[in-house]
Amino acid sequence: MAVGVKDVAVAAGVSVGTVSNVLNRPERVSEATVQRVQAAIDELGFVRNDAARQLRAGRSRSIGLVVSDIGNPFFAEVARGAEDRAAEAGMTVLLGNSDEGVARQDAHLELFREQRVNGVLVTPASEDLTLLHRLADGGVPVVLVDREAPGEAFASVAVDDVEGGRIAAEHLLQAGRRRLVFVGGPRSVRQVADRLEGARAAVERVDGASLEIVEKPALTVLHGRAAGEEIAGRAEADRPDAVFAANDLLAVGLLQAFSFGSGVEVPGDIALIGYDDIDFTTATVVPLSSVRQPARLIGWTAADLLLREIGGDADRDRQVRFRPELVVRESTGS
Repeated sequence: MAVGVKDVAVAAGVSVGTVSNVLNRPERVSEATVQRVQAAIDELGFVRNDAARQLRAGRSRSIGLVVSDIGNPFFAEVARGAEDRAAEAGMTVLLGNSDEGVARQDAHLELFREQRVNGVLVTPASEDLTLLHRLADGGVPVVLVDREAPGEAFASVAVDDVEGGRIAAEHLLQAGRRRLVFVGGPRSVRQVADRLEGARAAVERVDGASLEIVEKPALTVLHGRAAGEEIAGRAEADRPDAVFAANDLLAVGLLQAFSFGSGVEVPGDIALIGYDDIDFTTATVVPLSSVRQPARLIGWTAADLLLREIGGDADRDRQVRFRPELVVRESTGS
């Protein structure tokens, strides 16, 4: 039989109201009484009914986070940063993975609304932000993560991916490479489109340089390997001399395809650079150059912005943009 607040009150020799204060407003109760009630809670194994508390308060002690791909270590770090900041405020993070699908994203957002979360962090799966506007209009603050907000509708935390794409391509060009390939996911993904835009701008400024686009269905190691096998299977004269992968997972797959039995040497034949600078870029068979995003700081900052929105302090620094950083390792020959 479940233990209730009344049982705790009887065991501690206090009123039900005092138990409620200990659970929700302990500063109103003497330390001795708090200890007596806590001892009764421990002895009886009482677990508070948080769902009922949420209904009374109108909000839970949690925030929602929807990311594009929790299998990507970049987003795992974003989630850790958000969780760190939420914990400082006594809140928890409910995590959802959209897998870059709108229907799945919207299902998570609807569930978060039903759970009465205090606010939502989200990396949008499309340009259609209708449901996010509906959440905000309903009193649920929204902050965009790894994506800049259109206009001033939402607070956001992002990295300048156009600049990131530019510095990746410039690095390859400065190393003397001229036949570049960009391997990315669907260009409907904003980050992919922005990184490609930056790479194009860099290539267009160099005489004799070219940029080919290889688009894959998703930003995964398997799709990177498929792209690498296709490139390695070309006649030597038709191969690029450099590849810029839209993220490190693609770059790892490309490196696997080049390194095992293809006859393609990295960086001798093809220089290779990724994006995100996830942890295991240093542990690959050839350490990968990459463009670094401060993943954990992005998550921490986004949660901090959301907590400010929840607290009514949303008038300053609503749009935060970090600058990417080039990290050079052996895969680009430098």
